[in-house]
Amino acid sequence: MSIDFTKDIGFDKELTSPTFVSEDDGEVSLRPQTLSEYIGQEKAKGNLKVFIEAAKKRQEPLDHVLLHGPPGLGKTTLASIIANEMGVNIRKTSGPAIEKPKDLAALLTNLNDNDILFVDEIHRMNRSVEEILYPAMEDNEIDIIIGQGPSANSIRLELKKFTLIGATTRSGQLSAPLRDRFGVILKLELYEPEALQKIIERSAGLLKIEIDKGGSMEIAKRSRGTPRIANRMLRRVRDFAQVCADGVITREVADDALNRLEIDHLGLDAIDRRLLTGIIVNYGGGPVGLETLAATINEESITIEDVYEPFLLQQGFLTRTPRGRCATRLAYEHLGIPFDAEPSRVKGVIDGQQKMDI
Repeated sequence: MSIDFTKDIGFDKELTSPTFVSEDDGEVSLRPQTLSEYIGQEKAKGNLKVFIEAAKKRQEPLDHVLLHGPPGLGKTTLASIIANEMGVNIRKTSGPAIEKPKDLAALLTNLNDNDILFVDEIHRMNRSVEEILYPAMEDNEIDIIIGQGPSANSIRLELKKFTLIGATTRSGQLSAPLRDRFGVILKLELYEPEALQKIIERSAGLLKIEIDKGGSMEIAKRSRGTPRIANRMLRRVRDFAQVCADGVITREVADDALNRLEIDHLGLDAIDRRLLTGIIVNYGGGPVGLETLAATINEESITIEDVYEPFLLQQGFLTRTPRGRCATRLAYEHLGIPFDAEPSRVKGVIDGQQKMDI
């Protein structure tokens, strides 16, 4: 018994994806500029405030900082805030964009005293490029090779004191020598609904959107603990409020809009439900391998692993075992499927739900 989960369901999966997409260009204007404006991440923010104040009192650059955690939590925003708080310039790039050692050398030699170099997705940096960073981070020096073959010479260049801020969604993929050179390591956690509600209300004020407490909390509860998703949902719900209501986002308006966007009361979207249903129906609740599951629901395995699994694991709907992925009792309950039901009974429940959706 199996069900085809590869059909196009007409769902915009970018809505609940925590990764940056073109639609998020407007998010830049919503980003806070100072630590006092930055909402949430109290532990990381409190420690960072101390480190910044200490560095300013000593008139030294801030120690190298590593920010890690799921996408969409504000790592890039926090890097810009650090630069603003320190009163220095920031140069932004990404790990994949630095292809050769000379590219990194050009970035480093153009930095002024105490400037910040921000490298997003630093775990994807080429290993030969990474080795150039070691003496730069420790001694403010880099070695440049001039020429080729027997006539090649190594020249050591002195750099101005700088701060490297690295951001990564996969800290485990950083090499130990690079990780050990960061003096400040901060982990960003998924947000609680109360913190997301404050972010939504702040964004609504900047965008001149009318929203009440009930509407902001309804969006917050469905935003998967991620500010980027919360801001994206706010803009989508605003469209429904302007066209289908009186322009004010209330709890009822937000609930109706998000239901029409196929996002349930816990923030699970259509692909999350396809993933869980695929495990339950086709593989008896698991375990099932990642590649097999990806083929079943017609999604890339890396997308499942980076975008959908973290939230489902955090919510307790999914477990990972050495043999593969398994759906938990909570997943059965959320989908309305009896946990101990026979396979034929499970199929009947799914068929009934599909008819109701139609």
